[in-house]
Amino acid sequence: MPLGTLDRSPPPFFRQGPSALSKLVFFSALALFLMVADARLGVTGPLRAAAAVVLYPLQWVVLQPVGAVREGVGYFQSLGEARRNEDLARIQLTRQSQQANQSEFLQQENARLRELLNLRARLTTPSQAAQVLYDAADPYTRKVVIDRGMTHGVQAGSPVIDESGVLGQVTRVHALVSEVTLLVDRDQPTPVLNVRTGARGVAYGDPSSHGGSLELRFMDGNADVKAGDVLSTSGVDGVYPPGLPVARVDRVERRADSAFARIHCVPMAQVNGALHVMVLSPINAQLPQRPEPPATAPAARKGSRK
Repeated sequence: MPLGTLDRSPPPFFRQGPSALSKLVFFSALALFLMVADARLGVTGPLRAAAAVVLYPLQWVVLQPVGAVREGVGYFQSLGEARRNEDLARIQLTRQSQQANQSEFLQQENARLRELLNLRARLTTPSQAAQVLYDAADPYTRKVVIDRGMTHGVQAGSPVIDESGVLGQVTRVHALVSEVTLLVDRDQPTPVLNVRTGARGVAYGDPSSHGGSLELRFMDGNADVKAGDVLSTSGVDGVYPPGLPVARVDRVERRADSAFARIHCVPMAQVNGALHVMVLSPINAQLPQRPEPPATAPAARKGSRK
């Protein structure tokens, strides 16, 4: 039989359902639709929350061996470090004992001055301890996941700090866990205050340093900023309490071709190795509500008779 007469088409038994090209086009269009719908309308938010609740026991089981190995390695590494920290703690305790003797007197004096000037009392910020579970899977952002969520009273926008300073802000809350965007993320602004000069500014994550530092933007080229200045939270954003350490100015670049100085800062918090953190409540819940704008009277029509 000539080869040209052979029927190379598969038998009808295998030709069932749509073709592979049709499946590719359909699922590609479905994926594109879901991405656009999630970006515009956030339709997959409940699905993410439900998936986080379902996968939390599996994540907990998988993280147990990692935690055991981490604790074992940390135990052996901390023996020598504990002795050095003990010596350092003794020195700091000696310095702080002198300051503690004056703290009560200063608090009473501050209360009397505020009462004399009829100023609002300083806000007290509730807090709760949390532990960092793992880094977020997105390689283009700087986020971590902590073991406190909606059931523990965590709210979106809550500040997160460690023992050294501001670490970031809660940007997504699930039932049992929460996602924290670190302050070194390129899209995370932090209102700051220069402790030395009292000048306000906004610090952003520096994208040129692979997310390891901050950049103080929109500062004049002749602004009074120098290396070593400490930046703290200003408290004007209604999120961070005032006075929390944020970063320290590393270097200042003043260029003649730009009206703004380029100011590089090093974060005070351990953004690359924080394990135990504190979650604070946003201070906007404790502030009085903004007054409603006064209602303006409708303008009189032209040519109306009195």
